Amino acid sequence: MTGERVLPTLEKFSSEKMTFFWRHGWLRVRRVGMSFRLEMLQVARLAPKLLGESAELVEAFLRSRLSPEGGFLDRNDKPDLYYTVFGLEGLQALSVAANTIPDVRPWLAQFGDGERQDFVHLCCLARCWANAGLQDFSAAAREALAARIETFRCPDGGYHQAPKRAKGSAYGCLLAWGAYQDLGGIPPEPWRLVTCMGGLRTPDGAWSNEPGIPVGSTTATAAMVALHRHMDMAPPAEAVDWLMRQCLPAGGFLALPAAPLPDLLSTAVALHALDAVQADYSRLKEPCLDFVDSLWNATGGFHGNWTDDMLDCEYTYYGMLALGHLA
Repeated sequence: MTGERVLPTLEKFSSEKMTFFWRHGWLRVRRVGMSFRLEMLQVARLAPKLLGESAELVEAFLRSRLSPEGGFLDRNDKPDLYYTVFGLEGLQALSVAANTIPDVRPWLAQFGDGERQDFVHLCCLARCWANAGLQDFSAAAREALAARIETFRCPDGGYHQAPKRAKGSAYGCLLAWGAYQDLGGIPPEPWRLVTCMGGLRTPDGAWSNEPGIPVGSTTATAAMVALHRHMDMAPPAEAVDWLMRQCLPAGGFLALPAAPLPDLLSTAVALHALDAVQADYSRLKEPCLDFVDSLWNATGGFHGNWTDDMLDCEYTYYGMLALGHLA
């Protein structure tokens, strides 16, 4: 499989001016100025304005989660590609000196082109290399990694984190798009994702992560709103309105309309999606700031919700992302 077919360049699609019809009109695949990874990092870099002197505590916490092997630790204290994404980006967001950010390249090298990794960790491997220095990840390895990700493509054009699924998920589509960006391209035949995205719409005007679910999910809706913008499509207005309604008056977004309490992940990604489409969420800022502050731990990390006793790199980074949008 050639690099051109696995990693179609943004220039190629732009020059061919591929257009196709979806329910909201004609869509043109265009050059995307910034990847999902860099968009989030740009916002998270604003968090120190609100953290103040506590930024040093966050840095110390993130460094405490670095394993002797070279990767960042998961909740079972084992080095993991997924948590390494957030450890690296958390330190970058704090604008610490580049030469003091851990060099994880020797640890990443052991994973090769992702053989034996599941879909999520394949995408994380691409993102880790994008953070560590893609120039040190060979073109052949990038092509092979992209080919492995492509095996999770579904007949409906989307991607699913489980193999051999007929229909894609919102999570799978977002991860795959982001991974291809991190590898320097976009998915082959990107217009095919639109069919999958349409099949995930819910009667309440939002999106679910899996097809056939009648109620929307905040994380799925945020993912689809953000992906719309990257595909140069305006998301349905009712989806943006639905997302705004998931914020409680006292602050924090619910994962589902019937969820018992708000959580940090839903709050961070909802704010990120709303900001991406330039929605006016100014009235939500103060209550959401109070909510995020309630999840802060003086050791330098953030809890995922009020019942979560553990701290990790992932939620700490989402805390920084939320603060960046609220700064």
